[in-house]
Amino acid sequence: MANQYTDIPELKFHLEHPLMKEIVALKERNFQDKDCFEYAPQNHSDAMDNYERILELAGDICSNIIAPNAESVDHEGPRVVDGHVEYASGTSENLNALIQAGLMGITLPRRYEGLNFPIVPYVMCAEMVSACDAGFTNIWGLQDCAETIYEYASEEQKQRFLPRVCQGETMAMDLTEPDAGSDLQAVMLKATYNEADGFWYLNGVKRFITNGDGDIALVLARSEEGTKDGRGLSMFLYDKRNGGVHVRRIENKMGIKGSPTCELVFRNAKAELCGDRKLGLIKYVMSLMNGARLGIVAQSVGVSQAAYQEALSYAKDRRQFGKAIIEFPAVYEMLGLIKAKLDASRTLLYETARFVDFYKELGMISNERKLEPEERSQMKQYQRLADAFTPVAKGITSEFCNQNAYDCLQIHGGSGFMKDYACERIYRDARITTIYEGTTQLQVVAAIRHVTTGTYLTRMRQYEQESVAAEFRPMQEILKGLADQYEAAVAEVLAYKNTEYIDYHARRMVEMAGYIIMCHLLLLDASRDKRFQLSAEIFLRYTEGEIAKNSGIISASKPQDMTKYAK
Repeated sequence: MANQYTDIPELKFHLEHPLMKEIVALKERNFQDKDCFEYAPQNHSDAMDNYERILELAGDICSNIIAPNAESVDHEGPRVVDGHVEYASGTSENLNALIQAGLMGITLPRRYEGLNFPIVPYVMCAEMVSACDAGFTNIWGLQDCAETIYEYASEEQKQRFLPRVCQGETMAMDLTEPDAGSDLQAVMLKATYNEADGFWYLNGVKRFITNGDGDIALVLARSEEGTKDGRGLSMFLYDKRNGGVHVRRIENKMGIKGSPTCELVFRNAKAELCGDRKLGLIKYVMSLMNGARLGIVAQSVGVSQAAYQEALSYAKDRRQFGKAIIEFPAVYEMLGLIKAKLDASRTLLYETARFVDFYKELGMISNERKLEPEERSQMKQYQRLADAFTPVAKGITSEFCNQNAYDCLQIHGGSGFMKDYACERIYRDARITTIYEGTTQLQVVAAIRHVTTGTYLTRMRQYEQESVAAEFRPMQEILKGLADQYEAAVAEVLAYKNTEYIDYHARRMVEMAGYIIMCHLLLLDASRDKRFQLSAEIFLRYTEGEIAKNSGIISASKPQDMTKYAK
């Protein structure tokens, strides 16, 4: 029987990364829960066995329930009935299967009925779900909103809401509005405090809300009358049981059609403050969005995996001119690049997830006790790396996901344009990944400061010092040369001391940094497991071409050239 986890050995490889020993020890607080919860692990080996069992269970559900339902869910989609969302029948079946398996709220502590998993196995589940139905990830995966409640809500709120998430209730983050998409400072949904009952009441409209009729929502609203910027916004918890929110419509989308994207009308919707006033955008949304962006990286990798599987299977089966089309250089060259981009995306995903695991857990520990100086330094280091890697991962893996879906359809030829093949749906589903939770262009805006301050270059130089197998040292030397080219190109741009010129070349510089880092990670993977050698070789050649192209464009341009395109 198919299993999305055991059928893809690369997943177990990343689960068994050497740094997982430290991550598990931090997450389990040296396994102190074993005396309070019978299902808590006794030691590291026990914890890893636990993760594997859950991932195998999730893989079984993905392959044998979610994947078979994907086409019918895409065709049927959700609908609005009496102001609320009704999922497609396949979506309900998927959700019930995950609830029955206890796969909701898996990162939350056991005291709230969660499984207390690190981020790494959680995003692994998200990747597997995405490979089977990218749209369904947006319903199951939004339980990640519960992390924000866990980090910032009061203990009383945590006790009320988090067990409900673990028991299967869904979540939403209600941020964007008709006039406030990427510019969340423009949010105008009004929050008014009622002294008589101690609750806030929300009025206004939210638009493009993923799973907008979820049971529990985090809502960004304007709590400070007379303000117009981010300092007047607070975060609120809305409970669907209290009513007051009407689903006006579900957007008719190109892809991820099983995921209801809603326009919501708030009419005196009862809510409660989450965290402190005025920090809704400045603090809580930034944290929420970083988590959501990591989720889109997992989604992008899952879609890339689906594209690769469909392309490979078709290329082996389809015969033309007397042989399978996989035997033609034009086809196997495409397949090799799809796989290289997939492996590069996946290794960047799990490197980023490990950074997030470290800094999040050290941050939680700092709420329990004073950190040692070494721990505090570690937390700052990993937070900086997580902040640097998250936007570059979201930007590049989502672009690769679209490229891989495109090439998958191309390998199918005319058949790929027909709804008879899954690649048509995969192609449509992929397109949103470069847009939501911050477009690729906004990821570049978030990442460029790590170019100008040297975060990426410093990390490249650290990777250059890593030990790799003897046969990969020549490749490591090539990467040192590519880092030199990158450093020179960045210096060339910065020399003009022109902010607009930096922005003009920002995407080129961020992509160069990302590709070099991905190459280093693939070399490290190949040193641990030769299965990654071919992908490392292909992706290095790809990166050499991209570095040459981007550095060439930078060298050939001047600040005055920008005016040619600013019309």
